[in-house]
Amino acid sequence: MKLTIPLSLLFLLLTANVFSQTIADLKLTKKEIPKTYFLTDGHNCVSSQACNFYNDIATYSNFVGTVKSKQIQSFNSKTDAGSIMYFEFENRFKGDSFLQGLLWGKDKEPTDAHPEEYLAKGKFLIIWSFHPDSALKEKSEAKIDALLQ
Repeated sequence: MKLTIPLSLLFLLLTANVFSQTIADLKLTKKEIPKTYFLTDGHNCVSSQACNFYNDIATYSNFVGTVKSKQIQSFNSKTDAGSIMYFEFENRFKGDSFLQGLLWGKDKEPTDAHPEEYLAKGKFLIIWSFHPDSALKEKSEAKIDALLQ
């Protein structure tokens, strides 16, 4: 019985980190953006499926859940361009299979034509629409992995 209480507290502390985050916490700040990149307005998705999903997320709510909030950051550099899409759902994101089919088609994994990657953790879904060698995508992935352990 004594061991159960500390284990329960440890579990609560570990899961509280995921639930206390906000989209603002996940976004890259100006200081975190590599110097060769700059923020842009609009959407810079590599393939249209990712931006269509962002723009029409309510259409897909039966498959993925109800979105509480969403935000996008778009970037350009001399050699790279793309967008990071952030979604917070009212409940856990539930659309892995659907999203894989939407983003990648029958391949169910990133391709040269559809290089998007995503992370679904609890109520959060982050989609990176960049080419695989993107320094900015790597920076964002590292930050989000640390925050949503």
